[in-house]
Amino acid sequence: MTTDRQTEKTEILALLAAQGKDLEALYRKADAVRKQHMGDEVFLRGIIEFSNACSNDCLYCGIRVSNRNVQRYSMTRDEIVAHARELPSRGQTTVVLQSGESPVFGDEELGEVIRRIKKETVLAVTVSVGNRPTEIYKYWKTCGMDRYLLRFETSDPELFRHLHPDCTLDERLECLRSLRALDVQVGSGFMIGLPGEKLETLAENILLCRDLDLDMIGIGPYIPHPDTPLGNAPNVYEEDKETFFRALAVLRLFNPDAHIPATTAFDAVFPAKGRNLALRRGANVFMPNTTPVQFRRDYQLYPGKPCVDEDAGQCATCVLHRIEALGRSPGKGPGHTRKARRKA
Repeated sequence: MTTDRQTEKTEILALLAAQGKDLEALYRKADAVRKQHMGDEVFLRGIIEFSNACSNDCLYCGIRVSNRNVQRYSMTRDEIVAHARELPSRGQTTVVLQSGESPVFGDEELGEVIRRIKKETVLAVTVSVGNRPTEIYKYWKTCGMDRYLLRFETSDPELFRHLHPDCTLDERLECLRSLRALDVQVGSGFMIGLPGEKLETLAENILLCRDLDLDMIGIGPYIPHPDTPLGNAPNVYEEDKETFFRALAVLRLFNPDAHIPATTAFDAVFPAKGRNLALRRGANVFMPNTTPVQFRRDYQLYPGKPCVDEDAGQCATCVLHRIEALGRSPGKGPGHTRKARRKA
């Protein structure tokens, strides 16, 4: 580690321990940096969780392949496209096609879905389906994929190996580098408070996001799922949940021009206000759930996920009201990266 990097890490650790007036100052600064670099628009990216089939066995995930208490489903291509068509009328300018990591829904099938959405709507398309070979990423890009979301979850290789028996951190990072080489807008991020995480790990997570020069960074608190091996392992910051927001604010300071969503997990930990607080402390993206209501209970990566009984229209209306209450406005246009190295 270079002296500069060590200095940065020391600075991050101090910010992650901020209390009282120092904490208030951190939040104000993060919000000011967000406003300066990203403006007051909140970009809406509707998530369609089109399949919960997964062949991986990650120790913390509610849809892991070993969980026999999950009713598996896969939406049809026509269903996915039909739901995507509804997003623009709700102010949502991106569709996020998300699923478990599984060959159940074929790569060519997904390519057809991407082509149809790009042809039939004005939406930007983000895909989030896990590790794939570079040639598949390249194929999806030719179909019209704008962005790819693949969280690295932790920068600690040993902790990653323990939590993810099906791949390594190096493999995950290589996927991110392959996407960058293809000129795809790249999103990644991490969970906060995984069992075995140290505060130094959290600082390294933030620095890794900066090093990867990400276009979007999604983070959120780890929440134990009872049907997993970590079901009884609490978040390491359970007694200091403010760490979740400290991490978000510091992330914004070190990644001033990245899109940062107020993720659903914040609402799970802080019901009805978590995402609002995130938007005041550095976030600038909201990702409403557009998954058909009949499937939502079967796509719970963690328990207590909000809005599982609301249809997509209700979620969209609620989101717009929340943004307006903050004095912010929905983003116009696709909300592409603002990185200078990219084409808008």
